[in-house]
This record gives sequence, C-alpha cells and structure tokens, in this order.
Amino acid sequence: MKIILHAGAHATDEDRLMKCLLKNAQDLKARNVAVPGPSRYRMLIRDTLNAMAQGELAEDGRDILLDAILQSDPPERLILSNEAFFSTPKNAVARGQIYPGAEVKLQRFCELFEADEVELYLGLRNPAAFLTQLHLQSPDMPFQTFLDSSEPSALRWSELILRIRDALPDLPITLWANEDTPLLWAHILREMMGLPENERILGGFDLIAELMTTDGMRRFRAYLKTHPVMSEEQKRRVISAFLAKFARPEMLEEEVGSDDWSATEADQMALQYERDVAQMANVPGVRVLMP
Repeated sequence: MKIILHAGAHATDEDRLMKCLLKNAQDLKARNVAVPGPSRYRMLIRDTLNAMAQGELAEDGRDILLDAILQSDPPERLILSNEAFFSTPKNAVARGQIYPGAEVKLQRFCELFEADEVELYLGLRNPAAFLTQLHLQSPDMPFQTFLDSSEPSALRWSELILRIRDALPDLPITLWANEDTPLLWAHILREMMGLPENERILGGFDLIAELMTTDGMRRFRAYLKTHPVMSEEQKRRVISAFLAKFARPEMLEEEVGSDDWSATEADQMALQYERDVAQMANVPGVRVLMP
C-alpha cells in the first residue's frame, strides 16, 4: 500500500486540501484510493507515535490501526493529511530549527508502516509570514519566547528537509511553495490522488474561487468553456492572468509584519526563502512542484 502523508505545513492550505480530497473520496474509492475523514486518524496516529516513543510497537499494531482508520480492507493508496503532524503552532520553531524533532516523528511513522510505501507531501511558506501566523496561533506568548532562541532570518526550510533526508534517505518528498498554490492547486491534488494530468476532479478551482472576484470567476469559467483543451502549463498561465486582473486584494495580502524586523529585513527573508526553495530541488529524492 502507498501512503501519502500531507504534513502541512502550518498556515499554508488550512485544511483546504483535505476538504477537497474528501469531495473526491467516493470517486477515488472506485480506484482503490482511500481518503478517511481526519477525525478517524489524527489523534489516533498521534497517540500511537507517542506510545512508540515509550516502547516497541505491538506486532499487529499496524493492522489494528488500519482497521480503526479504514474499517475495510486496505486500499492501494491511502491519503492522510494533518498540518499539526510535526507539532503544535507554539512548538513549531525552536533553537534555530523549523519543526525540531520532525525527523524522529517521521521515523516512527515509517516504522509503523514499514510494510508500506510512505511519501511525504509538504507545503512551505515564506518564514516571515509563517512565523507571523504561528505566533498569532500561540496566544499569550511574547514573540521572543515563541522563537525559543531562533533567529528568524537564519531559519531555512532546507535545514528541515536535510534532517529528514539524513534520517530517512529513501523517503520520497514532494514540496511546493504556498505562494504558488493557487497556480498548482489541481496539480497538487492529482499528484496526491495518483491521477494523470488533466483528469477531472471535484474542487479543482476551489482555491481560485476564494481568491477571485465573482465577476472574475464567471469570466474564468466562461473562458474554460471556450478553451476545453489545454495543458496544465497553459491552465496555469490562464489562472495567473485572471488572478492578476480579478484577484480580491484582501485575499492576496500577506501579513509579515513584526516589531522584531523591518520591511527591508522581511524582503530579505523572502528572497532567501525563494533561493532556499529552488535549492531543495537539487536534494536527492526531493521533488519541488513549480508553476
């Protein structure tokens, strides 16, 4: 069985991917792909991984867990999603690392499903915006306490990915920048579902509909009707053009402000982030989805 683990990150898709996957669950079932509801596995897997830190997994632990999650025979493909897989928001950054200990948790997950093929999917976000949003989700914590001795400008997603790669050299990893998600939305979903390019799915334009004005979305759908045959690359160019003209400004504004760094420093962090994402495409076994 192939297990697709979408582990966030925090403050990226905010469970939109999970909701869209569930829209397609019935159609995917016919393809032997399972998309269980998150309430059936998130706490269960968390508690199981925590228990594994205290002692060895029972010989039939995997099968018992899958019975509880699926309540049916194991499928060919199982899709799990949890933005809090690595940690809670207040513990997401410490000692100069994003998600400290993430590689250990993933090692336990892969040990739990050692008979299966696990793949990790992870959306990334500009650290300036990432830190701002996570601090907002960590009430009553001063920003410096939240950072736990971390220097914001020194944080790198690549440091996390290299830790995971060192701990699990054979784990396939798929990444994308959250800033590109509107252009990649349907592509990400199809990759997670194991579907070919241009396969029809439900909710393939859900995110775009949130970002675009009503008039813009109406014109976009009308354009698609008159241009029914387009490659994924052509669709991305069309989506980009419509968003440039019809995006709702309040949906595209990104809060990156902090009393602890200037606008110039935030711009520098954004530039470092772009370089960091590009460099991760060169890490063996890592695939970076780009528009």
